[in-house]
Amino acid sequence: MSGTESSLSIGGASRAAAKTFERINPVTGSVATRAAAATVEDAIAAVDAAAAAFPAWSVLGPTPRRMMLLKAADALDAKVADFVSAMMEEIGATEGWARFNLMLASAMVREAAAITTQISGEVIPSDKPGCIAMALREPAGVVLGMAPWNAPIILGTRAIAVPLACGNTVVLKASEQCPRTHALIIEAFVEAGFGDGIVNLITNAPADAGDVVGAMIDHPAVRRVNFTGSTAVGKIIARRCAENLKPALLELGGKAPLIVLDDADIDEAVKAAAFGAFMNQGQICMSTERIIVVDAVADAFVAAFAAKVGTMPVGDPRDGKTPLGAVVDLKTVVHVQGLIDDAVAAGAVQTNGGAADGVLMPAHVIDKVTPEMKLFREESFGPVVGIVRARDEAHAIELANDTEYGLSAAVFTRDTARGLRVARQIKSGICHVNGPTVHDEAQMPFGGTKGSGYGKFGGKAGIDSFTELRWITIETQPGHFPI
Repeated sequence: MSGTESSLSIGGASRAAAKTFERINPVTGSVATRAAAATVEDAIAAVDAAAAAFPAWSVLGPTPRRMMLLKAADALDAKVADFVSAMMEEIGATEGWARFNLMLASAMVREAAAITTQISGEVIPSDKPGCIAMALREPAGVVLGMAPWNAPIILGTRAIAVPLACGNTVVLKASEQCPRTHALIIEAFVEAGFGDGIVNLITNAPADAGDVVGAMIDHPAVRRVNFTGSTAVGKIIARRCAENLKPALLELGGKAPLIVLDDADIDEAVKAAAFGAFMNQGQICMSTERIIVVDAVADAFVAAFAAKVGTMPVGDPRDGKTPLGAVVDLKTVVHVQGLIDDAVAAGAVQTNGGAADGVLMPAHVIDKVTPEMKLFREESFGPVVGIVRARDEAHAIELANDTEYGLSAAVFTRDTARGLRVARQIKSGICHVNGPTVHDEAQMPFGGTKGSGYGKFGGKAGIDSFTELRWITIETQPGHFPI
């Protein structure tokens, strides 16, 4: 792969496709990447290559597996300039966001390397005399990983790192919006020794996604599927996996609440909310989408928050001079503006914001949002946050849980015990006390509940997701049977 071209990677070798598709730079309108458009036959070939590599890779010891993963982390880090260029051109990312992506992604690979010797089992006491009963974890087979565009290095790497550490082989289905960025991940892994089918890459034209993905899920060698993306697409993936009786790990949409209680440190809550709502222009699954503030401190919080957001301008990400850059496409601008217009028409108050310049959309803060408004319900995935006023703690918890989603959440209070009590009542896979809703670390069990999906990436929780737990016995005494 070189320049703006992106090929398939099957069995460790680059492969062209009969057709290509173009990813357009959202800021300039020029072609960012011309990528191979895989056919169903290409997708099946990638799974076949992974299946062929599985027998040897799955029995390789933990130490050589760990050493190869460490080499892959170094290979990722060595491509920093290429990753920055690809992310800026394909999704309009800032250089800072691209570098953060790479930093966390390489940390994820190093964490995956560390768990190769933690894939353990146990001996279970048996009622049968002389019977040694064991629970063993073994590689599942071929893992199909599908990653989105918004944090492309982090999520593309997360889709494959722990599966590889567990002894599986993988196929990464790249996002159509960042095929070159995802191809660079696979290129780094192949350079580190994961060729010959241990890792494979499929890129496809948007119109072909259903057929290509469906063929891979249906392939009998694929034993695990993981998908990060929208809840709507996640449901389609889940149904297809269910038809094949294949476990799926789904990390889907979010509508993260950040609760500000009456005893909160307002300055800390403001900082965390501004970061959580507008980092990467709000295009993060954990983004703070609803700030729920109790009435006693609502006016003080809104004034301080509006002032903070007023210091966060939007600008061309290529210049690198502003905290906010481009959103991924004009559809995002239209969607976010529609949510804002609906809320304001129903009585909400806009304290920050303004007209977008193409894909450069300023940070919007909408106060006095109510559950009847679309902004309360629908994931914005853009630079807007709604402020919802609650009567008291109980009402704040009720509002936080009034959503189909359940990925991340936060609560601010000076009383740690109170914070923990509230956190335990919020229905989400993740909750932070006195911290932002946007927080990720390689070793943490990451995943949601309800419409945000199921299963966990990260650390030891990932071992459970990407291995088979088997019961094996050894008889050490003569058998005695009733017949």
